Amino acid sequence: MNNIPSLQNADLKQKIVLIRVDHNVVKKGIIIDPYRIDASIGTIKYIIEKGGKPILMTHIGRPKDKKTGMIKISDDTSVEPIVKYIKDQFGLKFKIAFDNKPDFSGPNYLSELRNGVYDGIYLPNTRWFPDEESKEETTNGFGKELSGLADIFVNDAFGSWQPHASTVQPPKHLPSYAGLLMQKEIENLERILSPQKPFLAVVAGSKFDTKIGTLQALLKNADHLIVGGVLYNAYLCAKYDIQIKGVTEADIAAAKKFVDFSNQYPGKLIEIPDIVESKSTDSAEQSKTLKIKDLTPGKRLDYILDADPASFQTQKVKSVFSEAKTIFVNAVMGLTPHFAEGTIALNKIIAENEKSDKFFGGGDTLQEFKTLLPKLYNKALDDSSYYFFTGGGTILKALYEEKVTGLAPIQALIDNHKKFKQ
Repeated sequence: MNNIPSLQNADLKQKIVLIRVDHNVVKKGIIIDPYRIDASIGTIKYIIEKGGKPILMTHIGRPKDKKTGMIKISDDTSVEPIVKYIKDQFGLKFKIAFDNKPDFSGPNYLSELRNGVYDGIYLPNTRWFPDEESKEETTNGFGKELSGLADIFVNDAFGSWQPHASTVQPPKHLPSYAGLLMQKEIENLERILSPQKPFLAVVAGSKFDTKIGTLQALLKNADHLIVGGVLYNAYLCAKYDIQIKGVTEADIAAAKKFVDFSNQYPGKLIEIPDIVESKSTDSAEQSKTLKIKDLTPGKRLDYILDADPASFQTQKVKSVFSEAKTIFVNAVMGLTPHFAEGTIALNKIIAENEKSDKFFGGGDTLQEFKTLLPKLYNKALDDSSYYFFTGGGTILKALYEEKVTGLAPIQALIDNHKKFKQ
């Protein structure tokens, strides 16, 4: 953290402060879980208390159609629910700039912000602006426009690791700092990159080819790795020469490379011994348990939708969890809502190890923990052995790069620190 400029070192009095937050919590116009908003409020209030005038910006969803390149602007991906939540929960009055349109010609309300009419300004969804993700020279222009609104830039969006205009361009033009949340996330990320041993990682997901680099890095650096979800399905297909419904050839091809790689690290990859097969993804009524040891080449299976809870009670799996001193989890083991027993069993066995440091990635990992085990989740919030990140994908990217500075927005802050000699 020594070479990453901290917000506490900034002179904020009467300064317009552009803050990149990760408030990507809206789906179809409704806030699904305010955790990321709540986690960033400390930074926002700190800036206001020190005399700063905040302008917030975040991306929401994926309004761009990948096939046509067209951006759909609608209430489904608007920041309006966030602005309302901030007012209702924290008493802070924010105004959406540019009449909530991706057009800098609209009113920006800067004079009202300076005069105290509003506590802050919120920009429209950054992904409504075509140049946020264009990866062309126009991105630089958009970055200059954003920077022109403010005196200082603060990045508090740990979950937004992609090198988009709103995360990497402002540090080229403004004195820039890591927000309070960003600092805390980086400190805990470093605890995963340099963990207490034994280190256990549990990772699940839907596409093998996007995570193979991270999985290989974990096999090298962790003591044990458990894979779940579609990733595990593809692995089983590749290793045991079977077919599982819904697993693509592309994922199997990537999994074969991973299987070959894993042979260099015998004993590190822990296979979940019992899996749940079902003909339907909509009901668990006709599901059944299969044992990995009974799989034979050429076997065709229906959907594999969960890990059987009994898997976590086998002696080998129990010992791996009980002996771990660091546990990183970015995983939902089954296809919720109908196949949740594996995820419940996973979170319960992690909780049994009271001596370990437990790190949970964001997104579905936290949402399902909160939904399936609310009492345990609330208890974990007050337990210092747990840490809940706001961005699981960011952790996977950093684990792949094997360093914090592998994240472009963080490197942009470091470069800015050198440029402005703060």
